[in-house]
Amino acid sequence: MATATPISLNYRIEGPSGATVLVLSHALGLSMAMWDPQVAALSREFRVVRYDHRAHGGSPVPDGPYRIEDLGGDLLHLLDKLALERVSFCGLSLGGMVGLWLAANAPERVDRLVVCCTAARMPRPEDYAARANLVRAQGMAAVADTVIGRWFTPAFLTRRPDIVAGIKLLLLATPAEGYAATCEALAAMDLRDDLARITASTLVITGAEDQATPPEHAEEIARRIPAAKLVVIADAAHLANVEQPEEVTKTILGHLRAPAPAEGTSPNEP
Repeated sequence: MATATPISLNYRIEGPSGATVLVLSHALGLSMAMWDPQVAALSREFRVVRYDHRAHGGSPVPDGPYRIEDLGGDLLHLLDKLALERVSFCGLSLGGMVGLWLAANAPERVDRLVVCCTAARMPRPEDYAARANLVRAQGMAAVADTVIGRWFTPAFLTRRPDIVAGIKLLLLATPAEGYAATCEALAAMDLRDDLARITASTLVITGAEDQATPPEHAEEIARRIPAAKLVVIADAAHLANVEQPEEVTKTILGHLRAPAPAEGTSPNEP
């Protein structure tokens, strides 16, 4: 299938001009607001660029179908618009998938890569095609409670209903057709054979209790990307950055602050 024409994405820039640029990419059904727990700390050291995927947040909702390369093409279009030749990148879930695509297909654009709670191939792709049909027929409310239940541990759902309610509002605000088309992109996605081409220094983060993209999928990504590092966040499900914000922020910063590899070595060599 031909790649769709890239669209202009909604974005926000925070942090000191002249600092290293860090792009943050969010999960399916959310928006750049998903990264609110991290942005204050990250933007003290980095020029942080947050954006909304097509059909999410404040970005346009083009006609489908969508494929992962379409979302990656949108991001490349944004980087070109902002004259950003090379960036660090951190994405969670869908955002991590876009990051894997970008680092494999435009490796010259990615310096350091962090992918959180994500997969190179969805555990049950057929579920996402079925979810697309359900949302088209009944709207976002038909899937919201099930999705939220997979995003957080039972303890967090009980302990922080205020935070959970805010995330649910973001999910319900996502356009149903755009969400459905993005679900179909996930159903069709298979990036496993692309991972060996990634040369960026890579950190893979997973939530120990993630049901949506279980830890074995993070382990597979870390195995296939040369010398990638894997960190498991305890007491966290899919939205690990929301459930364990301090630990995830510390882990991301540790990777981004690490010294650059010595010249002539692989970017991922320890």
